[in-house]
Amino acid sequence: MQIQLSDHFTYKRLLRFVLSPILMMIFTSVYSVVDGLFVSNFAGDKPFAALNFIYPVIMVLGAVGFMFGAGGTAIVSKTLGEGHKTHANRYFTLVVIVTAVCGTVLAVVGIFSVEHIARLMGATGEMVEGDMLYYCVLYARIILIALPFFMLQNLFQSFFITAEKPKLGFVFTVASGVTNIVLDALFVAVFDWGLKGAAIATAVSQTVGGVAPIVYFACKNSSLLRFTKTKWYGRIVAKSCVNGSSELLGNIAMSLVSMVYNAKLMQIAGENGVSAFGVIMYVQFIFVAIFIGYCIGTAPIIGYNYGAANSDELQNIFKKSMVIITVVAVAMIALSESLADVISMLFFNDSMIKDGMSSEQIAQIKAQIEILRPMTARGLRLYSICFAFAGFNMFCSSMFTALNNGLISAISSFARTLVFQIAAIFVLPLLMGLDGVWLATVVAEGLTLILSVILFIFNNKRYRYVPIKSRLSKVN
Repeated sequence: MQIQLSDHFTYKRLLRFVLSPILMMIFTSVYSVVDGLFVSNFAGDKPFAALNFIYPVIMVLGAVGFMFGAGGTAIVSKTLGEGHKTHANRYFTLVVIVTAVCGTVLAVVGIFSVEHIARLMGATGEMVEGDMLYYCVLYARIILIALPFFMLQNLFQSFFITAEKPKLGFVFTVASGVTNIVLDALFVAVFDWGLKGAAIATAVSQTVGGVAPIVYFACKNSSLLRFTKTKWYGRIVAKSCVNGSSELLGNIAMSLVSMVYNAKLMQIAGENGVSAFGVIMYVQFIFVAIFIGYCIGTAPIIGYNYGAANSDELQNIFKKSMVIITVVAVAMIALSESLADVISMLFFNDSMIKDGMSSEQIAQIKAQIEILRPMTARGLRLYSICFAFAGFNMFCSSMFTALNNGLISAISSFARTLVFQIAAIFVLPLLMGLDGVWLATVVAEGLTLILSVILFIFNNKRYRYVPIKSRLSKVN
């Protein structure tokens, strides 16, 4: 039986509904990690460091897709809740078109400017094979060719939930992910194309993830949404941008913060620190993907019930979300702490040693592995404490986006991903050295949790996601 946005959600029904977007985001993260595994094990430590160094730039540009996905979903789901299906489809079609156009423009700009950006970020060397700058630019330019499809893939991840087809969204994500994994194995491990092969594999998979949903929504289907004739609704585009501004700012800020982290790590621990941070980010991608998937899954429910003025169901979703996020956070910390050594060994092992290497080169790689493994494991154990707070903060931002309050959502996201992070990354390393880098996110998430609680309390009277007892009931 298909679950609908208008349903009453028990724990079982809610978990069933959000399972597909959670798996979708986990799988997306996993195939990003596979890229890193193939590059680190078959291409070497410098291409791996370059991949992690330049990847935040790709995410900054791709974040526009998240913005239109989150902001557009909030409007379309609210419009559906109000009973205006025709307008919902017109808005949906317009948002997709605008995203594709923006993606094409950003791709062209990015391809021509990425070398300059990489130099400004501190990439070392020249445009010569073997130098970090060369690898950064090589990877970015190939990936940027597929940027419009990457943005559409991010956009459709949200709209499949609104269309009441979360399982189909997961199927398309799996298809994209399997494409990436298979091509990674072929291009990097078999053909020995190195970082270039990993970039081509990712670009092709993103194209699959962006084109397949277009075909689905362009044809007659059984979902709530499909492409239709539309026109220019400037107010809807502007509101989508405002509603999704927290997701845009959050993704941009996270990418900028990653650049700051990399720069700080280059100062303290060199390329080894950047490589260790890259592994920690891969683990973070997978774990935080659970929270992202949950937020993507619940946002249309919240938006629909807000449009339908159903406060009881809003309160139901809010209460259950607090319980679910708490349980998941505890499990994440336990897994991170127990698997830290195993994870570091997956990325840094003897497969880094290639045939034909001299005994001196082999000795250098083994010495590097001995440095990287404990550094990565300790960093992961300290960093993982942030999972205790991250889920609540992400849900806070997502919920206000779904409630069509882009300002509150943006305040929460901006403070979490930029203000507190930047302050922590500059202050803590002065006091604690390398451990301060790993703990900066923990402190930032903790401070954001305080802000999230304040925002929840002060906005409850307007949205009533927590029951408000009247004075009469208190007297009785």
